[in-house]
Amino acid sequence: MKIALFPGSFDPITIAHVDIVKRASPLFDKVIIGIGLNSSKPSFLSPENREHILQAVYANNPKIEIKTYEGLTVDFCKELGAQYMIRGIRSVADFEYERAIAQINQVMKPEIETIFILSKPEYSAISSTIVRDILRNKGNVSPFVPTEALDFL
Repeated sequence: MKIALFPGSFDPITIAHVDIVKRASPLFDKVIIGIGLNSSKPSFLSPENREHILQAVYANNPKIEIKTYEGLTVDFCKELGAQYMIRGIRSVADFEYERAIAQINQVMKPEIETIFILSKPEYSAISSTIVRDILRNKGNVSPFVPTEALDFL
């Protein structure tokens, strides 16, 4: 069984994340969306709220599982039996950052392959950071997040 992990903070999930998952899903038997918890980085939404949002977004997709984790992402892959890690790339800066992490992960766990999926051009400016700023300032995030997320935000 081909299992992939799509890790991220998903604080909150955006339509760009949803697009990456949609495009990755046909390539794997199972895609696990891993909500990474980073104690050194304060979050906007609670881990429980992020998990509820993701469960709502993927309620009708049996190939998608949602899990939270702490620690190294490659260790979480190993724990799940995931042979692949999916990463979305929006820009050259994303690529440079993700390339460095993928190369370090390759040294630590050579059996786990990182797959980069390029963001569609219309989603390349969308990030959770920007969506959080809009939310903090009481703006309308509906163009940037999946419809299922709106009730939780």
